[in-house]
This record gives sequence, structure tokens and C-alpha cells, in this order.
Amino acid sequence: MHVKGTNSFRTLATLNVGGTRFIYFRLAELESQGWTQAARLPVSIKILLENLLRNEDGRIVTCDHIEALLATAASPSGPVREIPFMPARVLLQDFTGVPAVVDLATMRNAMKRLGGDPDRINPLVRADLVIDHSVQVDAYGTRDALDLNERKEYERNHERYGLLRWAQKAFHNFTVVPPGRGIVHQVNLEYLASVVMMASNPQTASPNGEGMLYPDTVVGTDSHTTMINGLGVLGWGVGGIEAEAVMLGQPYYFPIPQVVGVKLEGELRPGITATDLVLHVTELLRNKKVVGKFVEFYGPGLSALSLPDRATLANMAPEYGATMGFCPVDEKTLDYLRLTGRDASLVNLVEAYTKEQGLFQTADSPEPIFSDTVSLDLSRVEANLAGPKRPQDRVPLAAASSAFKEALGREISQWGFGLSEEDRKKRVTLRLKNEEVELSHGSVVIAAITSCTNTSNPAVMLAAGILAQNALKKGIRTKPWVKTSLAPGSRVVTDYLEKSGLLPALEAQGFFLVGYGCTTCIGNSGPLPEPVQRAIEEGNLVAASVLSGNRNFEGRIHGSVRANYLASPPLVVAYALAGRLTIDFEKEPLGRDEAGNPVFLKDIWPGSEDIARVMNENLRDEFFSSRYKNIYEGDAAWRNLSVPEGGIYAWDTQSTYIREAPFFEKLTQEAAPIEDIVAARVLLLLGDSVTTDHISPAGAIPPDSPAGRYLQSLGIAPEDFNSYGSRRGNHEVMIRGTFANTRIRNRLLENVSGGFTRHFPGGEQMTVWEAARRYAGESVPLIVLAGKEYGTGSSRDWAAKGTALLGVKAVVAESYERIHRSNLIGMGVLPLQFVEGESAESLGLTGSEVFSFKNLEERLASGKEIEVEAAAADGSTRSFTVLSRLDTPIELEYYRHGGILPKVLREMMRSV
Repeated sequence: MHVKGTNSFRTLATLNVGGTRFIYFRLAELESQGWTQAARLPVSIKILLENLLRNEDGRIVTCDHIEALLATAASPSGPVREIPFMPARVLLQDFTGVPAVVDLATMRNAMKRLGGDPDRINPLVRADLVIDHSVQVDAYGTRDALDLNERKEYERNHERYGLLRWAQKAFHNFTVVPPGRGIVHQVNLEYLASVVMMASNPQTASPNGEGMLYPDTVVGTDSHTTMINGLGVLGWGVGGIEAEAVMLGQPYYFPIPQVVGVKLEGELRPGITATDLVLHVTELLRNKKVVGKFVEFYGPGLSALSLPDRATLANMAPEYGATMGFCPVDEKTLDYLRLTGRDASLVNLVEAYTKEQGLFQTADSPEPIFSDTVSLDLSRVEANLAGPKRPQDRVPLAAASSAFKEALGREISQWGFGLSEEDRKKRVTLRLKNEEVELSHGSVVIAAITSCTNTSNPAVMLAAGILAQNALKKGIRTKPWVKTSLAPGSRVVTDYLEKSGLLPALEAQGFFLVGYGCTTCIGNSGPLPEPVQRAIEEGNLVAASVLSGNRNFEGRIHGSVRANYLASPPLVVAYALAGRLTIDFEKEPLGRDEAGNPVFLKDIWPGSEDIARVMNENLRDEFFSSRYKNIYEGDAAWRNLSVPEGGIYAWDTQSTYIREAPFFEKLTQEAAPIEDIVAARVLLLLGDSVTTDHISPAGAIPPDSPAGRYLQSLGIAPEDFNSYGSRRGNHEVMIRGTFANTRIRNRLLENVSGGFTRHFPGGEQMTVWEAARRYAGESVPLIVLAGKEYGTGSSRDWAAKGTALLGVKAVVAESYERIHRSNLIGMGVLPLQFVEGESAESLGLTGSEVFSFKNLEERLASGKEIEVEAAAADGSTRSFTVLSRLDTPIELEYYRHGGILPKVLREMMRSV
């Protein structure tokens, strides 16, 4: 490989593996230079360190960056410095990938308009896109559900898929995994990731002809990219705009992270699943406050966890708030690489390289030096769920019934439902499948085995099948009002379920295959049966879903299902059999067998020995080799898509799915000075834990919403709306859907939920979109005021894009989730933070004031607090200060340019 930079730490070395010489940057050389603690750095930090050593060029990566990482890692209490990170890969899914491709295609147009060469716009870093977010559970409970749903998927998304097929041909270094192959994170785990990479093309060949070995690293446009850390691959989710910048060769800058070590001891008790473990860890680490930090698992308990168990732990890092949750490479990593069909030569390289670099963990490995530690005895983990509104709200299974009943009466502000005692008694009778049934609060109307989190884990998937089979033998069946679905993250899951004979049992309980995609976990649960939907509305029932996913925020799973619980796949089946959350599994039977004996959950729960036996007998490496052999080809529908020709995308002005992005319309070759924000109005006044699901358009498009009315004005019937996610390539739809979630609560209004606000000075109530449009016509800049943890949840780029296009110039919050803060900056929106102990409420702000933020150019550059003046309607003014959350010099540069992509485009123009 052409060695970038000065190799100032003299770490370039050679490694012989199986008779082949490779070059690499040897971390052990640092100890001889006086960095005596280098061997005891957390493995995740060692990977960052190698990245800096390898990319040192004296310009982007300097000696100072390397010394800063070494010093900060050895002394975590020192000053925080930022470092550049050059990931080896970028991972995308189609919801976030389509707008990324639209942006890149639009950049080609902008480059051409400014006189540059549009063909220069290509991913310079390997980019893989997996289409997994667009299949919806329309059909279920029948053997042809999979075919019906995939057919509808193509009908709804052929324009988007045509764009992606074009991109696969037009862009270099860009691949697309077609629909129906699996979920992005499971495909990454089972196929795309290599743990160790070897550069072998002419541009990266060394002067002596050896290949370069280095760790596989990745950033992705989905927050659950973190799942790959279970394989020992460092990676996490970033905003779509940041990912695009990385694809275009820009470094990803972030502050040197603190690393919290989680020491695992003991083993999980029989009957306890990895899902139970990760829900426990999510609660534990949320309380530990690990937001913005690395988490690294270690200790004797880690070796007791299978690789899929570790992937489950790593997957949920966004839920426990960490940047990522890392598990180092060990023997189980190598075993998993073999199982999933990786070539033996790669496995040998991984073993040799990770052992040589101190990245391979054994029982004798020294305990790393962490910023902080927390211990967990695995034997104390119990069966549990999480809900009804947040993944960190763990509920022990034994207390689930009482906890739900308590939540019915708890205030909405305390994550309850605020029902009166009289309302809690409501029941609705309906007829289903020639049977009269009764629904009440807590009736489970959706039971979904879905998502990357758990369908990547054969142990819990087989446990679900065994439970379904055991229930059949006892004569226990799924309740008729439950919408059941099985949506694996990989076709390999179907292979081992079929071989084990468990798929028929799941089907008999209603869990037929509905698609190979995220489905229910991202809101693609599809419509409920009309009688069930009507009963929920008639009784204003708090109906429930139970899913094996990772997100359960309000309004995410289904607009009419208010209580949503995360659970293991076997518990999903159990609740489908029970049909209600209000069952106490320890005291109440699921039903009676043919002899009239009560059947409790414990009577049919699969034993650990049974799961292990079935897994050993039926999980085969040839399943993986066969399924991934032709992963990029797709089916006939994919191959027959109509694809535009040429390197410049032929925009269809009639398309309601794909539109040229507006982000570069007024782009000039040079950035203008930073302007003050003067006489701004508040678009929304929000409370704590506002998620990107609240902000970003997601799920179904209501016909009476601004986006729905817009589509109808173009002749699109409501049944053809598809979802917001499928229309992320059309900014006109997405702007209208920003802040339009039915569960968002804007404190400018009383007792009103959804995407509404007031337009000042008159105070007229209208939709957020209508108010923003009116303010734009009046040339009034906008701000958002918010509470703690603003922007939690998925790394939805449209949460920032939509905010910017509505005319919001700044957000002032009490605290931010990492990804959304970065995304706001990436779109040129200024993130500001109330000083400690202050909030909109404590300052007496009503949201009706006029706000001004002055001297921004000088104060942002110097890092000083920003002075804010709030003028009330009666003429009185209030002044206070806020903090800039442009945390690094590069973030200031991005903001100065109006975002990441304008900066990249200007730099590419200058380098012509």
C-alpha cells in the first residue's frame, strides 16, 4: 500500500502469514518509544490508534492527533481533543440510502453547473447499500404472504429501486443488495464484514508489492450499525450527510471518546435469553449515562456468550445511549467466521493480525485501562420486556401485567397513558373468524418476530419455534385478534427453521414469513384488520404490540397501537398465545390441554439443552455460503427494473418519489460570513426525550396531513401513498411531514398532539408546515426550543434535513443525542444548549417571544457563550446566555459552509 504520511512513530512493519508477507502499522512499537500503557488501551481505542498511524499525512492526520489519543486514553481526565477517523467502509440501508444517492446525484448536477467534472462525484470509500426497509406487512397469516408483500413492495417502490439500480451502474465503489435478501445489519454481520481488511488494488499497493493489513471499520446511515461491534469490527451510526462526506473521502471528526468497560461475570441461567440480557444492559447503561462514550465488554462472562449474543448486545448500543458497544475478537469470533462461510485464508489473516496487534482477547489478556467500569453478573439477569414507550424502561416478566395496569393510570408526562379509573374498564366486543371476542386495554394486536436485533441469533429464533411447537402439542393456539408475522433478517434463518422442522409449527401459530426486512420494528407493520382497528377506535383502547425489535417509541410501530413492548422471539410467541399483556404467566395458564389440565408458560418454555441440540443439528455453514453466493443478483423483478442510462441522473419531474434535492440551488463557490439570527420566532416548544421519530417523517402518511394533501393534489390516492420512508427521495413530501408525528406535543398548544403549532404574533393554530411556510413568506427565521435528550433514537437524516428546510436556523435544547446534534450541523442548523440548570421553563419563556442571537461570527469562533435576547409582546425583554454545541473546529467549518456537503463540493471545485 502507498504509505500515507510520515510514519513519524516508526510503526510500519511486515507480517508473514502462511508464507505471504504483508505490511501493517505495528502497535507494539509504541511501547519501545515510551508509550508504556499502549498495550493496556481498550481494544476499541487500539483500532482508532491504528487508523491514525496508518493515515498520518501531516495534514488531515498529524503527529499531534496520535499523541492526543495516546495521552487521553492513558489519562481519561485530561482535556478532550478531536481526532479524524477514516473508516474503511460505509454501510447504508434504503431509507437513508435513497436520499444519500439523491444528494450524490444532485451534487453531480451542481458540479456540472459550477463548471466542474460531475464524474468526480463517486464514493472514494467502499459503500454497500442493503434494501431492507421498504417491505410492509400487508399480508400475513398465510403461506403466500411473502409473495404478496414483495409484489406490493415493488409496486410501491419501483421508482426508488430504479434510482438504486442506476446508482449501482453509475457510481464506482458502490454495491446494492437487492430487496428480499435480508436486513442490512445481519447481512453485514454474516457477509460484508471481514474483521481484517487487505488493500490489494494498484492505488494501495506498497512499493515492495506487499498487501496492507488493517482493521475493518465502518460507519453507517443507521444507528444499529453498532451491531457489527459484536464481531470485533469498530463501527457506529452517523447521519446520512456525514456518511456521504465519508464516502467522498472526508474524515469523520469526533472527540476522543471515554471508554466505559462493562465487566461480565458468570453465565446466563437456563431459560434466560440474550434479549433479556440486552434489555437489562440497556437499563443499566442508561442509568450509567454513557451517551457519547464507547462501551467495551470484557471479563470471563463475555467468553460465555455466543457471537450472536454479543451481536445482540452491540446492536442495542443506541438504546443504551453509547456510540457503540464493542466485543473484542476471540476464538468464538473465528468460529463464527467459519460458520458463516468466510474463506479459510481470511480466518487465518484475522487470527494472525489480531493476535499480533493485541486485538485478540484470551483469558490471560491484561485488563484494559478504562475511563470507568461497571460490573454485571449474568446469573442475575431475569426474563423481561421493555416498554411501553421506551427501550430503556425494562419490566421484569413477572411484573409485566401489574406494570402495564399501573401505566394506564400514570400521567402521560411520566410515560403512562393518563386514563381515568372509569376509562380503564372499557371493553369492546367484536366478531373475528366466526368467533365473538372481546378487546380491552392491553390486548395484544401485533406480535412480530422481526428486526436485526434478534433474528440474527439462532438460539432465540429456534427457541421461538420450539415454544410454538410445544404449545401446539398442548392444544394452545394464537388468539384470533393478534396480527402475527415472521420477518427474518436473513434467508439463512428460513433454512435452519425448515431443516429443524420448526417452521411449520410457527406457521400453525400464525407466524408465516412476511418478508426479509425490518417490517414492524420500523413502523412497516401494515394495517390492522378492520374490525380490530374499529374496536380500538370505538373504545379508545390502549392496544399493545410485542415485537423482537429494538425501538418502541410512541407512534413508531403503528399509529393506533399505543403500548409497545420489546421482547425475545419466544416471548413474542407467548404473548400471541395469551393475546393480552395483562396475563400473569406465573399464576395464569395460557389455556388447557385436551385433558383439561392448565398449561402454564413454564410448561412449554424450551430448555437450554433442547435449543443447543436443535442448533447443533441444524445450523450449517453451507446455508450461509449458498445464500450469499449470488447476493447482488436479485430476483427477476429486480433485474427487470427500468434503469436510466448515463452518469447524470435523468430526473423525472412527474415523480412523487424522487426529486432533485434543493440543498445546492443557491450554492456559491465561496462560503459567506456567518450571519446573526435576528428577530426569530419559535416554531415549536418541546419537552424532554423528543426523538428523531417525533421529528422525522416516518410510518404511514395520513390523508389529512400536509404531506397527504400534497400527494392528493398530484392525483395520488391515499391507498397509494406508501410510507414516508419510501418517499425520502422527495423533499416536498418530507418537509411537510417534519414534526408531524401524531404523538409529538408542542407546548405552544394545550392538550393538542401532533404536528401543530401557533403562528405569531397572532397566535393562530395551524400545522407546523403551514406556519413555517407563512414565516418564510414573511422572511422570519425560526428556532426550536427543547428539553433534555433532544434527538434520541435512529440516525434519521431527515430529522435534520426537514428542520433546515422548514427554515429553522437554530435549536436550543437542554441536551442532545450525539447523532442528531451532528446531523443538525451537517445541514447548517446551529445547535445551542441552555447552561446547566436552566431551561425554557426556568427562564420563563413561553415561546411567543422574538429571539435574537448576535455576534455569532466572533463568539462561535472564540468558543464564547452566545448572548440571547428574548422580546415579549408587551415590550419587555429577557437576556440569557447559551452554549454553542459546535464542539470541534471542523464542526464550526461545516456550519460556516452551510453544512457538510457544500463544504465538500467547494473543496472538490478548488482541487480541480
